[in-house]
Amino acid sequence: MDSYAPEELLACVIAGLLAGARHAAVGASSPIPASGCFLRKNLDPAFRISLQQRRESNPFTEGSRELFDLAGQGRIDVFFLGGAQIDGGGAINLVRAEGKRFPGSFGSAYMYGVVPRTILFREEHSRRTLVPQVEFASARGTPAALLTGKALFLWQKETRRFRLESFHPGSTLEEIRDLTGFAFDAAARVPQTAGPEAAQLAILRGVVRSTITDIYPDFGRRVWPAASPRTDEA
Repeated sequence: MDSYAPEELLACVIAGLLAGARHAAVGASSPIPASGCFLRKNLDPAFRISLQQRRESNPFTEGSRELFDLAGQGRIDVFFLGGAQIDGGGAINLVRAEGKRFPGSFGSAYMYGVVPRTILFREEHSRRTLVPQVEFASARGTPAALLTGKALFLWQKETRRFRLESFHPGSTLEEIRDLTGFAFDAAARVPQTAGPEAAQLAILRGVVRSTITDIYPDFGRRVWPAASPRTDEA
């Protein structure tokens, strides 16, 4: 298998989570979710992407107001949310934590409630970010999944708890338990997250690289500094 960067692995996991979706909206400063969305679009041309911070990739003429209208009409299938803190009940904190203030909730509480599939995403996987209970609940809802830089959790509606679906290469189940501040369920044997396929890497390093570098130049140059094969960073 080709070597790959951690960001490429996360983009591939996101593309898999988007299977069956028609339209995903991505907020500002979200290069990894955007990369996963563009990978999905190259696998499914009918899939639509709306990037809030880029007019060329945004069909809306009145900004977030139209985005919220479309979400309320059920015309957006997937949205991504993160937070300074995420807890085991799926609540997120975008306002304050550990004495620090953050930009705020904006429309997260609304989008979390009306979009059918909300994917929680946070690269950092630590007890500082994944907590038993958020200090301030910016939004509560029913997530579809929680993806971090170390693991993928799926939400169980019946028990309202996360279940560890897989841990990424380089991590272990013991490490995930040690670094996660909330309780979660797990099978007796939790698999390792499958690495990207060669075809996925080819798309990421081709058309997705070009698109993402245009939108997020610093991210694009860091993850894909050249077209040549990468050393293994995973």
